[in-house]
Amino acid sequence: MGKGGVKVKVVARNKKARHDYTIEETYEAGIVLTGTEIKSVRAGKVNLQDSYARIKDGEVFLLNLHISPFEQGNRFNHEPTRTRKLLLHKDEIRKLIGKTKLKGYSLIPLDLHLRNGFCKVELALAKGKKLYDKRQDMAKRDAQREMERAFKERQRS
Repeated sequence: MGKGGVKVKVVARNKKARHDYTIEETYEAGIVLTGTEIKSVRAGKVNLQDSYARIKDGEVFLLNLHISPFEQGNRFNHEPTRTRKLLLHKDEIRKLIGKTKLKGYSLIPLDLHLRNGFCKVELALAKGKKLYDKRQDMAKRDAQREMERAFKERQRS
């Protein structure tokens, strides 16, 4: 269940995004899909890896999102990695235009989910991490695990 008792089903998650980027803000955007695409999405045949969003002429587009062709689709089937339009409010798009012009910011999809039968994308305004940032995060995570492990050992004895 999501916000306000709305049923949300996560179809695909971009696991590498949180590892490779520092997430500043997130936005939920609708996505324009064809009939065979939504059927493939509901079947879970989606890959978010290497996908990203671009702003062109005041509109946001999602590139490199791979939605496998629908098995029962005929000649009307879709192209798997076509550019898809995202649906956001104008003020959100203006805000994103301003922030993406700053050096180092990217628009990365974090997950693709179904909410009330509609396909939505959680889009993140993110900044790429350097190698030492990733190492620092891993060291922090390891230290946290070690502390939790030591705490559990202490509670047992």
